Amino acid sequence: MRKTRAVSTDWRSEIERSGYYPALVIDALATALGDEEAEAFVVHHEATFDPALEMRRHITVLLLTPTRLLVCHTDEHPPAEAGSRPHASTTTDAIRLGNIQSVALTRVVSDPANYVPGTLPNEAVLSIGLGVSPGAIANIDLEPASCNDESCELDHGYTGAITAEPLTVRVSQTADGSDSVANLIHFTDVLCEATGT
Repeated sequence: MRKTRAVSTDWRSEIERSGYYPALVIDALATALGDEEAEAFVVHHEATFDPALEMRRHITVLLLTPTRLLVCHTDEHPPAEAGSRPHASTTTDAIRLGNIQSVALTRVVSDPANYVPGTLPNEAVLSIGLGVSPGAIANIDLEPASCNDESCELDHGYTGAITAEPLTVRVSQTADGSDSVANLIHFTDVLCEATGT
């Protein structure tokens, strides 16, 4: 395992290095960024396999500014029909720092009994809790409402809870390299300081 190292400060070059539609991703983020500067960032490019055994790539980029967290997610879609070209969809969400309710970092280490402080974990998982706010992905769990009268046959409607899905990014030294793990930890530190979480 390696010690924590310096992290990249140029989000544009990291997107270009990923090779995943860099012009599209950079343009979407630059537009959302406006006149602000990114204080920290995460670029996470990965491939997934769908049930039809097609490989699909996607990239998630997090940019932290003095006032907002920008989340840009770009997906690649296969051609709709034979002879057509693939296409990509890019979504950029701007979240005010005050809407971030929690920041959690999970570190996974092998051989924890011999862990040396400052050593990079094998993998790191960042979870950002956005609460139930506009733009947040949420689950709604409903169940029939009832009263304390067991003989009551009235319809009392429904009761339930709305819970927000956290924004999660996972990197590992094996799949993404030690620089990506170090950068995610650095981003988490800067985000925690900016949000007071």
